[in-house]
Amino acid sequence: MEKVQWKVEGMTCSNCALTVQKYLEKEGAQNIAVSVINGDVSFEVNGGKEPKQLAKGVQTLGYGVAPADAAPAAKKPFLSTHYQRFLFCLPFTAVLLLHMFPAVHQSSWGHWIMNPWVQLALTLPVFFVGMRYFGRSAVKSLRNGVPNMNVLIAIGASSAFIYSLIGALMGHGADYLFFETAATIITLVFLGEHLEHLSVQTTQRSLKALMKSQKVMANMIAFDDQHQELIFPIENTQLKVGDLVLINSGEQVPADCKILWGDVQVNEALLTGESAPVAKTKKDPLIGGSVLEQGTAKAIVTAVGNDTTLARILQLVKAAQGEKPPVQQLADRISAVFVPTVLAIALVTFAANWIILKEFTPALMRAIAVLVIACPCAMGLATPAAIAVGLGRAARSGVLFRNAKSLELFRNIRQVVFDKTGTLTTGRFRIARFHADIPEEEFKRIVYSLEKHSAHPLAKSIAAEWKSSPEWRWNKIEEVKGRGMVATDREGIHFTAGSYAVAAHLTSDDSHNIYVLRNGHLIGWLDLEDELRPEAKQVVQYFKAQGIRTVLLSGDRRAKTEAVAAALGIDVAIAEQTPEQKLETIGRLNAEVPTVMVGDGINDAPALAKATIGVSMSEATQIAVQSAQVVLMNSGLTKLPLALGLGRHTYVTIRQNLFWAFFYNIIAIPVAAFGLLTPSFGALVMGLSDVVLAANSVRLNFKKVA
Repeated sequence: MEKVQWKVEGMTCSNCALTVQKYLEKEGAQNIAVSVINGDVSFEVNGGKEPKQLAKGVQTLGYGVAPADAAPAAKKPFLSTHYQRFLFCLPFTAVLLLHMFPAVHQSSWGHWIMNPWVQLALTLPVFFVGMRYFGRSAVKSLRNGVPNMNVLIAIGASSAFIYSLIGALMGHGADYLFFETAATIITLVFLGEHLEHLSVQTTQRSLKALMKSQKVMANMIAFDDQHQELIFPIENTQLKVGDLVLINSGEQVPADCKILWGDVQVNEALLTGESAPVAKTKKDPLIGGSVLEQGTAKAIVTAVGNDTTLARILQLVKAAQGEKPPVQQLADRISAVFVPTVLAIALVTFAANWIILKEFTPALMRAIAVLVIACPCAMGLATPAAIAVGLGRAARSGVLFRNAKSLELFRNIRQVVFDKTGTLTTGRFRIARFHADIPEEEFKRIVYSLEKHSAHPLAKSIAAEWKSSPEWRWNKIEEVKGRGMVATDREGIHFTAGSYAVAAHLTSDDSHNIYVLRNGHLIGWLDLEDELRPEAKQVVQYFKAQGIRTVLLSGDRRAKTEAVAAALGIDVAIAEQTPEQKLETIGRLNAEVPTVMVGDGINDAPALAKATIGVSMSEATQIAVQSAQVVLMNSGLTKLPLALGLGRHTYVTIRQNLFWAFFYNIIAIPVAAFGLLTPSFGALVMGLSDVVLAANSVRLNFKKVA
């Protein structure tokens, strides 16, 4: 499978997105995601047509196609944007409308403007520009079988223009001239499209802030033939893995790096939402896009381009924006039949008014008003606009949603399940107490020399705390699954350091973490403590205040698990669970009520995938991104209430948008059909309807959600 990513220009409503999607489906593309908000299109191809051929096919539908990473054109041709088209049409339309003012109407100017040939001359440039855009788009959408909003605009404006042209040619007088209606419809719709574009761009503000930080200058370190250090300023896009860089105080980290020298304070607010600087020193990672607030560091580049944390965040958010949550399906089904339905209503309006009023002109004007006031864009943008703002605010705050569906699912959550180690606790252990039947220093040397060879988190904590010299010399040492560290020294003495399983035949006391044996005899034990996260209790209490049940699911012993649950006020504690048992337990809890599982994204991967929503604590590592639907970037639980609140409020915003879109069309179309508004006013209201909807979505950036 080849993954293809495009930037498609010219999509203005859900019908446009549907047109592109249906074409790609017809050509055999799979896993298609089309975002009308930002023009991102992604899909996979397996044989069949080449991406270049597919791009040509999409271009024949009336859309521009460019690779997702292509640089924007330095200068676009004139009349290529809605704003330029609006500015071009405005003077002609303004002159056409002058006769509506009494003072002008009674002057010599008014008689000149009312001349049908003058009106035709003023309308032709506007009509040409309008049909060049709306007409071409309408014809191509009809040819593809998915008529879009431009069909309504093109028919409405063309009807007024052709009717006026016939009136002028046949000399029927001013009562048959509606050139200004045709020009006003085109001009105001261009204005509405421009305002809609600005509104939609506002919904992308958070994502753009992340994108801007991708390109910066970097100080690359090189060496001359005398091994003297040289500094070369280059763009970070030219960096490669393994390059050395110098990062000074106040500068942005140019790519993902690891510190080789220096102690610094780093502001990672762009990625985690936390403005408090984080202390970093030798061997600590630096995330590209973060800013050094204090200190200077020399670092080695560990990831560039699409492999950096920031790039993965952008890819994740863009992919989520392109997905359609369940609530969007109703709007899509309605949008697919909306334009044909409106055309039918316009025909019925025309026929009914002609029969009742027995006059052709007012019947035609009412039918045109129905065409131009109907707005499928509002229904098409209702969900994507809210999703874009919700995902953008989440990303800015250090919460990454892997898919848009998770935002909607949060509204039903009734239960939160927490893993213990690394989730409710910091994952950093310290030796709380120990007992030794041999001299203390000798015991510490043996334990350190055994545990330094283990990759287990407990072993690493012990080795860091009891580091000693000289080490015990081993002839053979290995880590045995289910037993721990097993070693033999040069004198043939056997040592073991492991869980209670290795000492069960020697003692009935199973309350300790590590048991140490020499030649099969117990010589001591250790207890370790994992400190609770400072924010854990506050987060648990937040969920309880929301009426959400809290569960602690851990592989640790029952006594320790229940002690943590009691300290934090968690409702239920389930202990001594293997990964397989965790998966089974989550399946059972999930069947009872919709459940969030919060874990470290590695050991809990199966359970995270099984839960209604899986939330990872792994700082957006690749494993976390693959196993969980939501990733918390700030190594803590602080943002978990925000994730829940954003999910719920995004869904509320989507419902409000859909209500407005449906309400607007249900009210506006009958009002137009009964002749209570003019086509020109209808065109203005249609454009503003999308602005109202986008403004409601932007409120998500400022609402208190948690």
